[in-house]
Amino acid sequence: MLDTNALVHDILNKLKRRQIEGSKATAKLTAELLRSVISQQRLPSTNQAGALIDAIKAIGEQLVAANPVELAVGNIARRVLHIIREEDLSLTTSVIGGLSLSAISDDENDVEQDDYPVLSAAAVAAAARNALRAPSLQTLLEGVPHSAAVLHSNSSADDSEEKTKSTDKNSRSRKLKHNVIETVNDLIQDIATCHEEIAEQAVEHIHHNEVILTLGSSRTVIEFLCAAKEKKRSFRVFVAEGAPRYEGHILANELISRGLQTTVITDSAVFAMISRVNMVIVGAHAVMANGGVIAPVGLSMVALAAQRHAVPFVVLAGIHKLCPLYPHKPEVLLNELKSPSDLLDFGEFSDCMDSATGIGFPLHVVNPAFDYVPPQLVTLFITDTGGHNPSYMYRLIADYYSADDLVLQRKPIS
Repeated sequence: MLDTNALVHDILNKLKRRQIEGSKATAKLTAELLRSVISQQRLPSTNQAGALIDAIKAIGEQLVAANPVELAVGNIARRVLHIIREEDLSLTTSVIGGLSLSAISDDENDVEQDDYPVLSAAAVAAAARNALRAPSLQTLLEGVPHSAAVLHSNSSADDSEEKTKSTDKNSRSRKLKHNVIETVNDLIQDIATCHEEIAEQAVEHIHHNEVILTLGSSRTVIEFLCAAKEKKRSFRVFVAEGAPRYEGHILANELISRGLQTTVITDSAVFAMISRVNMVIVGAHAVMANGGVIAPVGLSMVALAAQRHAVPFVVLAGIHKLCPLYPHKPEVLLNELKSPSDLLDFGEFSDCMDSATGIGFPLHVVNPAFDYVPPQLVTLFITDTGGHNPSYMYRLIADYYSADDLVLQRKPIS
């Protein structure tokens, strides 16, 4: 079994070095890591859920600090915290329900309760057991009064109850970990199959002879379009090239290899071509609580063009991309600056340099990775669970996160 600390350290290094990128990859890796942490976590005799929550929070904060731009990491950490709280609540409710049923069954053999004070379920059960217990043979032979036998029985019952409580605590601890791990397994499975779940809905949204525009290289978009093609839908796809990294070229090659009619256009031609388009379908890096979208750079311009020509702007996003944070603070609405070499070759700078002094004109290159698309520019979200309006996203997010876990502090890594 791998050491948890070594595993956490390895993943932290990969996140900081950008060796793991993309919402799906980081979400799946985070869920698998937290599952390992939970399985190896030793829980105290009391407050097992609190111990698990503290452990997951500590690791979640480190993961978020390692690469804050990958919002899916924080999303999964918060999802796991919510799972722990829900499973603990479920176990507590079942225990209370069992005690209530025991109290009701004991009370059926008693007289009317209105004449007696209300006792707890445990007290009622203990009293019933003592009242029905007959004197032992040893008590009759030794002439010990029945009341003493009852007292002796009470002490034995107390010892038995203590042992039972200890056993119940261990059993409950194992049950909590087992239930949490099972639910995290379901979460990992959902992340792995989110493309298929979203693609199954393609036939409901793509129709014959439509023209669809997309930008960026999204596996979810590819599977969505190909699923419609497999359902005998005939349509054309316009792919914006996505400068400066030209991810649209990768997407276009993939679509052509799978038999879709594809046309590549420049990013600056989006406004010129948008009047011929029936729908814009894009992927997302993250979906914020207000329905806004953090997406590949250039999509804000596409969304504005779509709104200007009344073209539906549809965003495909797995549930793991739903972020419970609002993009009102700089530390939440983050961006990442890519290498200047994507825009200019370093050799071109030599033309601006004075060969004698080595001093040239100041030149700054800014190469952001993401855009923010406000919710008013989004027509529809298609997730694993179906289609949703932007105004509904906050309610959908509330089903997957606990209010106590929305903030994971970004602490410096030692």
